[in-house]
Amino acid sequence: MGMMMSLMGKGVPSGQMLSALTGALYTTFIEKDVKNFDDFHRAILDMFNVINSALPGKHYDVPSPDEIEDFFAEWQASAEAERKDAFVEFMKDTVTLSKLDNYTVITGIVTPPAALAAKKAAENVPQINIIKAIPDVIFVPSVTVLALISAKISRKMIQGKMGKSAT
Repeated sequence: MGMMMSLMGKGVPSGQMLSALTGALYTTFIEKDVKNFDDFHRAILDMFNVINSALPGKHYDVPSPDEIEDFFAEWQASAEAERKDAFVEFMKDTVTLSKLDNYTVITGIVTPPAALAAKKAAENVPQINIIKAIPDVIFVPSVTVLALISAKISRKMIQGKMGKSAT
């Protein structure tokens, strides 16, 4: 009883949780019928889908397809008894907790008031006064989501260009 209460207060450490989940999900997904890389990659993606939907508030980033492909070759070459341990180690080494960057947070904070101000200003322009028909409850979240998506995409593009120029 004491152990359960302490886990409720502090929670299970992320490494232990990930290891337990990986072991359980390994038997569910990987041992199904993995014949080629596509089946293996699909199983990995399914596993991350289950993990991210089951753990509230925590989301884990999927390893890159190249990392998964490299591990698949290693996983196929290993003995049947060693595959699960190798898989758990791969997951521990490559899985990272998804983090928000400052740009996403700032965009999420600044966009709603800016969207509302832009809508109020646009209502006075005769060419686009049809915007009055859109309720604020729909307009502001829609603009915010679009701004967050564009901030995330532009961040990825900038990081991709900087990563390519560094190599």
